[in-house]
Amino acid sequence: MAASFIPDFRLMWYLEELRRKEFVKFKELIRQEAWNRGLPPITGSEIRNVKRQGFAGLLKERYGEQQAWDLALSIFPKLNRKDLCEKAARESAIHAYRAHVKEKFSRLWCRESFTEVQGCFDQTITQEEGASLEDYFTPRAARKPHTVVLHGVPRIGKTRLLTKLMLAWSDGRLYRDRFSFVFYFCCRELKQLTATSLVGLISRERPDCIPITEIVAQPERLLFIIDSFEELCCTLSEPESELCSDWREERPVKTVLGSLLRRKILPEAALLLAVMPERPPGLQNILEHPNMQVLTGFQQSHRKQYFCCLFEDRGQALEAFSLVRDNEQLFTMCRVPLLCWMVGTCLKQELERGRDLAATCCRISSVFLSYVFNLFTPKDAHCPSQQDRDQLKALCSLAAEGMWTDTWVFGEEELGRNGIADADIPTLLDLKVFRKYSESVRAYSFIHMCLQEFYAAMFYLLDSPGGHPSPAVGCTEALLLTFLKKEKSSWVFVGSFLMGLLRESEQQKLDALFGSQRSRAVEPQLRGYLRSLTEQEDFLQQMEFPLLFYGLFEMQSDAFASQVMRGLRGVHLPIRENADLAVSAYCLKYCSNLREVCFQVSNVFEEERGLEPMISDLCVSGEIRILFEVLTSNPNLRNLTLTCTNLSHKDELVLCSTLTHPVCHIEQLLNSSFSSEGCRVLSFVLLRNNKLKVLDLSGNELEEGMPALCEALGHPDCTLQHLIKLCVNVGNFILWGHLCLAGLQPLSVPC
Repeated sequence: MAASFIPDFRLMWYLEELRRKEFVKFKELIRQEAWNRGLPPITGSEIRNVKRQGFAGLLKERYGEQQAWDLALSIFPKLNRKDLCEKAARESAIHAYRAHVKEKFSRLWCRESFTEVQGCFDQTITQEEGASLEDYFTPRAARKPHTVVLHGVPRIGKTRLLTKLMLAWSDGRLYRDRFSFVFYFCCRELKQLTATSLVGLISRERPDCIPITEIVAQPERLLFIIDSFEELCCTLSEPESELCSDWREERPVKTVLGSLLRRKILPEAALLLAVMPERPPGLQNILEHPNMQVLTGFQQSHRKQYFCCLFEDRGQALEAFSLVRDNEQLFTMCRVPLLCWMVGTCLKQELERGRDLAATCCRISSVFLSYVFNLFTPKDAHCPSQQDRDQLKALCSLAAEGMWTDTWVFGEEELGRNGIADADIPTLLDLKVFRKYSESVRAYSFIHMCLQEFYAAMFYLLDSPGGHPSPAVGCTEALLLTFLKKEKSSWVFVGSFLMGLLRESEQQKLDALFGSQRSRAVEPQLRGYLRSLTEQEDFLQQMEFPLLFYGLFEMQSDAFASQVMRGLRGVHLPIRENADLAVSAYCLKYCSNLREVCFQVSNVFEEERGLEPMISDLCVSGEIRILFEVLTSNPNLRNLTLTCTNLSHKDELVLCSTLTHPVCHIEQLLNSSFSSEGCRVLSFVLLRNNKLKVLDLSGNELEEGMPALCEALGHPDCTLQHLIKLCVNVGNFILWGHLCLAGLQPLSVPC
């Protein structure tokens, strides 16, 4: 019990539990025990008429909080108060564990927080974060016990938030009266185990002085946090007969955690699962009433605050932030705290070297290359030393192997094969190229997957990329083919980085980095290869058009884009983020022979609040209108499809205005969704546009707009030939009948 600590207010609670005679005896026994231990004595006059609160204060003042509690704890058995002894034992165990948690997670924070900026987002949980975390486990109706799933992209800050949670709980600032014990399981560490039990997992996370029976006695007061669950590659789809219900039974880690998550072990306990999106697939349908939460990283205000703390000069901070804000893709990346640190650090170094920030911020590949260049090039030099070049080439080789083998954590074998020696590791850790993967294993990863992708892209601009020691590493053409077909879901930027590095301004930096001009030989090779791909119909059926478009946007070469895009006849463009709009608009202007385009505009995260996203329809911003410019800039375009796209009324006006433009030759408008007000505007289009032949109003349930639309459709000047899937309510059915008598050919039965 010596390790335990309960403040004087807690001692006061125990004294209040004593009956009057017990309290009198307690005071006398305390005097005797203090004398036996050689402590400063308490006189009879001091305790004669003192009340409970006064006596607790006297003990604290005379002996200190810890020693006062130790004295009190030794007296409870002599009063035959077994209940107080047991309660004190539980309190002491909980406190001992809280102290253990605080020490452990303070170390973890220091190890992981190399991107911290003084005075900005420290380990103290914010009021906003605390409120959200408390709300996670607020009972909703009768749905108890509670399972929370916190998902977010890699390095968005899941582990960071969970570390703050554990520290806040250890200090009593979070879940104070909700959970007696909170256990954190990191699957990155646990996957090294073979067989274990839930008792075994708990024992790894608690001081030896806490009896396990005491922990599981109240399972409803337990919270299990399972971080990085995707590391186990667990599907949670095992038959129930393969799960276990005994918390003492040893089974594979996947089985134990699967049994916990599927409520076979300690079903009353609360669970918090942190995982990447859609890993494993269908997770929401497997778990019992999960509370799904999205972690979206830094809000706009956070990103601005971070820049202001990172730069010593506020004016420079706001200038850098403004340039980043203007680049939608770069600004979106800065939602990830680590990438926000990397971008801010890069721009700060660029300023110190007297470089133009606007040129650096123009594309994400420019920022990443500047960051790497500054990392390996001394401030007063124009290029790296030969030793630094060799180290950089080894990193590029390692990154490329990891991309092709789906490896993000590297051990001694992978490091050695690619030319990275043990002596290099401390330097790479100091440079913040690597981060230690775990405390128990000698393994390392790049500080972020995006940086691994960037190093891998640079590998293909080295002198001899074909000579890789791993046979799994493909050639440049294989890289582009795999990327554009998205055969590897983990590849996000590598193809865009490769194409972005072919810009003349980036080639000059690459020449300085590697001491060669290999990149200039790659550009015509890739241009010819991409042009041949875009002329193959079977490939186009498999290609992810946004990936190609982002690559061309990064490269910003009119000649290159024109040659690659001129063979395209049709494209399908899902619009998920604001950055997709500018990228699509840039590339579509080079599709000179385009005849069909399909836009699919989804709801996106326009801005976040706290830990939960505020969902906002991208179309409401009106920026989708830049996509409609393709209708007037390309005279060959005949078909426009708007899949899952809800237009704002302003966007409806822009689209209708574009459809009546003299150089717009759209003949088929498919899957379009118009409001009642939009249908009134559309009725004018039908009277003025003699080129539109097929109109698809799938899913429209029109009321007020129906009469105006029917009037236009029945007008002699309307040349529309087919109307598809118009939902007609009973009140407008007579109007629809008149249209059929007028000769309009519906391609499907009306609702």
